[in-house]
Amino acid sequence: MDKRYEVFCLADRYFYETPDRLSAGAGASESRYEAAQRTAPEGWETFVSGDWLHVNPVLEDGTPRPGRPNQGWKVHVSACLDNAEKTAAKVWDYCVPREIPFKFVPTAHALHLRNSKYAGRGSSGKFATIYPADEVELHTILRELGELLAGEPGPYILTDLRWQEGPLYVRYGGFAQRFCVDDADGSGAGGTLVPAIEDPSGRLVPDRRDPAFHVPEWVTLPDFLAPQLAARNATTVADLPYRIEKALHFSNGGGVYVGTDTRTGAKVVLKEARPYAGLASDGADAVTRLEREKAALERLSGLGVAPEVRDWFTLGDHRFLVMDHIAGRTLNSFFAQRHPLLAAEPDPAAVADYTRWALRIHGAVEEAVAAVHGRGVVFNDLHMFNIMVSPDESSVMLLDFEAAAHIGEGRRQAIAHPGFVAPLDRRGFEVDRYALACLRLALFVPMTTLLVVDRGKAAHLAEVAAGQFPVDRAFLDEAVEVIAGGGHGGYG
Repeated sequence: MDKRYEVFCLADRYFYETPDRLSAGAGASESRYEAAQRTAPEGWETFVSGDWLHVNPVLEDGTPRPGRPNQGWKVHVSACLDNAEKTAAKVWDYCVPREIPFKFVPTAHALHLRNSKYAGRGSSGKFATIYPADEVELHTILRELGELLAGEPGPYILTDLRWQEGPLYVRYGGFAQRFCVDDADGSGAGGTLVPAIEDPSGRLVPDRRDPAFHVPEWVTLPDFLAPQLAARNATTVADLPYRIEKALHFSNGGGVYVGTDTRTGAKVVLKEARPYAGLASDGADAVTRLEREKAALERLSGLGVAPEVRDWFTLGDHRFLVMDHIAGRTLNSFFAQRHPLLAAEPDPAAVADYTRWALRIHGAVEEAVAAVHGRGVVFNDLHMFNIMVSPDESSVMLLDFEAAAHIGEGRRQAIAHPGFVAPLDRRGFEVDRYALACLRLALFVPMTTLLVVDRGKAAHLAEVAAGQFPVDRAFLDEAVEVIAGGGHGGYG
């Protein structure tokens, strides 16, 4: 599943909903930034579209003022949750007197989602967008507004070119809403409707917003941006003692890569964290979470249930944690190969064999979690994607400790798989015990995402599992008791 769809689950507890409601729905005006509550001055209009508040100069009849292009070099302003309020005010106070159209994200909730871990990487960090009339005005905005916002932090905007060291970024793209079909594979068999810009022949082509700076082939980079492009290109992985061979995963917080330590030949995993981006529910950015992961792994060193830390460095503004590469497959990948209920009429011998395997794997996971707890660490994010089964399936390792915490911190769960997220009343080791209970059911009936809506569904899942697999009913009943809130069920 494309994890960018996660944001459509956050606007409503029960229904898949568009993020527009976060800026335009009931109660949104009360939580808006001060600038978003201002009355539009004479000759201006404001309106909400998606998660943006647009502020545009208009004629007396309310139509847009002529003379603004449909596309060109635009300025993006990056901001964090704690400086967005003043940034919005400065953008408003700069643009309105100069009759420059702009838009910005009007609420902290919408900005948080835009910068969350699985938000789209192409839109991450974009708090405000300013539309210069030409390259002269572009240069003026960058110099003047750049000085006003100097020193303000914000997530790096991956699609854009950064202006000096501040929160301003530039990209060539569309100003007006125009769309075309992106026939990405060139087959002519159809594609996706995407934002568009016009090429010199007048044909609409995709306005590329992938997370890399790109200039259309017919556009010339202004001379005053050449030093910025050189600075961007100067940051490379060429001087690292690691050869990066493959990307395993990307999120708004950064990437996870497989590589080789060129000094030893050892296989390693490099985990990247972008500052101010990839926010969790507690507001922690990717760097903060990577620091937590490093601290947890160092506490667990030598146990054999988690990767060993090998290096810790900064490249550009990005932080990297280097760990041992763990061979094997994540637990979720075994369903397609092993789960017997994929067959219309499962072989009883296959069902029995799978049951033995699932119980053995669960026992190994319990032992690993107990070892983690023995070092005073709460995993806080146990689920099938974070459990690595060894190639011979004799043991397991735990992965991804960015949500982990020492038991003494008393920190709430901030990141979790929806099928294993603990209720708000669980703290410390009880969070992991809840996930272990969910795993008991999910190994047989992988539908524990239903528990987010109704924890009472655990009893039904247990009934289904007991009816299909020769598993001790007490094993399932203990899980139901933990999920329903009856205690730790005698394990963990």
